[in-house]
Amino acid sequence: MNCPKKSSHFSQRTRLLPPKTMLTILFSFTVFVTLVITMLIVGVGTLLLVNTDILSEETLMIVPHIPVMVFALVSIVTGTVVAALISKIPMRPVNILINGMDKLANGEFDTRIQLGDMHIAQELQESFNSLAAELSQTEMLRSDFVNNFSHEFKTPIVSIRGFARLLQKGNLSQEKEAEYLDIIVEEISRLADLSTNALNLTKIENQAILTDVSTYNLSEQIRRSILLLEQKWTKKGLTIEPEFSEYMIEANEELLKQVWINLLDNAIKFSPENQMIHCRILDEENQYIVEVQNFGSPINEEDIDKLFNKYWQGDTSHASAGSGIGLSIVKSVIALHHGSVNIDSNSIRTIFSVTLPKERI
Repeated sequence: MNCPKKSSHFSQRTRLLPPKTMLTILFSFTVFVTLVITMLIVGVGTLLLVNTDILSEETLMIVPHIPVMVFALVSIVTGTVVAALISKIPMRPVNILINGMDKLANGEFDTRIQLGDMHIAQELQESFNSLAAELSQTEMLRSDFVNNFSHEFKTPIVSIRGFARLLQKGNLSQEKEAEYLDIIVEEISRLADLSTNALNLTKIENQAILTDVSTYNLSEQIRRSILLLEQKWTKKGLTIEPEFSEYMIEANEELLKQVWINLLDNAIKFSPENQMIHCRILDEENQYIVEVQNFGSPINEEDIDKLFNKYWQGDTSHASAGSGIGLSIVKSVIALHHGSVNIDSNSIRTIFSVTLPKERI
């Protein structure tokens, strides 16, 4: 009963060896086996030569160096052949790995490899396949980004061109001209917002360290964000109710401003007319929780994780009202501050909750 336990324990310890150590052991073992097999073959060959009188005493007296020459020649030839044959075993996973890397370099991101049952081979296999999966996902996201970005820019441009041509033809009433001009101005504003958000998102995603940190009034910042969007929420007959006292926070003021504007703009966009939007700050021990609550259609549970993807819009009926970038900016900025974003949605209301540390981490 004890033997299997020892074997299992030894096997577990072997699996815990670092990859470099495993490779060194494997190489040393290959060299050892090659030398042993070569010595056996040469020894047996020499014994046969002596027993068949090819290497007789008379021959040794005439040419005394012939045994050394024969032994050396046979050793070289045998060692080379044996090494070539045995090296195929440890080199097979390496060759498969090299071929797989070549395919990845050529853009074949669906490539996967199987290297065998050895622990070191399994580690290489898992690392390679994980890399291939990440590259495949990155390529898919890049493709989606280009397609969606092109679509988002093309839509307002087509709209502007269409209404501009109608204005160019003339024969329109003043009311129609004013209506078409308003649409053109609105679409131009949408293009400007899209460009600004795209540039901001790129800048934020390329930022690894939080900079320009200062201590400022978080409550006042949110109130100013509400005022900046006053034209939008008054147009729909909405009321935004700030429900918080004065709170100070240590963060990047400009980046967090984008968070509140995007969350409030999102709540305005998806709120029915003549409703109320609640905005509150919860003060916990080492963090703040900022909640933006609106009443309207619920968010499907399967769509919640997708909301933070670039250009993804769950409710296509509101597609013309936004670019699909705002929540991506929110997620990136909050992650940079070591915070989190959560969504709670039901048939009555939707709450976006942002958790932020009070001080820089």
